[in-house]
Amino acid sequence: MEKKTKILIVIAFTLLIVGASVLGYKYLEQTKAYNEVVDVMAIQKDSIQREYEDYLVLFDGYQQKEIRNDSLQDLLNREQQRVQDLLEELRETKASNARKITELRNELASVRAVMQNLVRQIDSLNATNKRLAEENIQVRQENKQVKAANEQLTDLNHQLTETVSRASMLEVTSCSLTGLNKHDKKTSYAHKMRKLQFDFVIGKNITCEPGMKDLYARIIDPKGNLLGESEERQFPFENLNIEYSLTQQIEYSGDRYTGVCYYALGEEENMQKGIYSIDFFCDGNLIGSFPLEIKK
Repeated sequence: MEKKTKILIVIAFTLLIVGASVLGYKYLEQTKAYNEVVDVMAIQKDSIQREYEDYLVLFDGYQQKEIRNDSLQDLLNREQQRVQDLLEELRETKASNARKITELRNELASVRAVMQNLVRQIDSLNATNKRLAEENIQVRQENKQVKAANEQLTDLNHQLTETVSRASMLEVTSCSLTGLNKHDKKTSYAHKMRKLQFDFVIGKNITCEPGMKDLYARIIDPKGNLLGESEERQFPFENLNIEYSLTQQIEYSGDRYTGVCYYALGEEENMQKGIYSIDFFCDGNLIGSFPLEIKK
């Protein structure tokens, strides 16, 4: 009986050792896997941190520019502070906190979208303001009869910046230029173009009042001249009458709108290589500005 008891004790001790060995092995494997995950998260954390730091540098660069638009400046300040806060939060987060690092990585998508929108609005606004300022000087030099109108146009930049922040206004999100020859066939050669086709897209905006809309476009050639310039072609904008190149009536329902408009060159008009620009206006607002290049 005593011998049997000893055997049982040996067996139990052996099983205990085997069990401890298995548990120890599993623990080592789990520890190794955990450390590998932590290493991966540490690499991701460093990558995310560098991207946040790059955005702060980009924000600082735009802070050096003169932005005469309170709404855009406030949005720029808020987003810069948000990125700074997220960066500090990331720096304080341990590499082992995978959930938090994932959340901060996902925040980058929001930061990226807001930054792209800011860059587009600021650059477009600065380019438009510069071009309009140059146009004002030229008008004052060429025609003294429009002196009163030019004095009003000196305030136009401030008024334009206010329209950018109006949530209810339409926005042309994209525009492309196709040249057509005298047979309405596509051509990429400027000297063969007799008609310009503009394919444009107006973004969805459920806050905009639906219905028939008068869309106006001003086309500026590489020398700064307005195509189709005529005192008979004018539309109201910011308490002024401004000349346009073409106009088209559209029916807007609040959903994304895809449209096409055309400009037919006059007998004395000829296209040339270079950068053209087109500005779209609707409901008394500037709703889109696009540079378009003719290369040949």
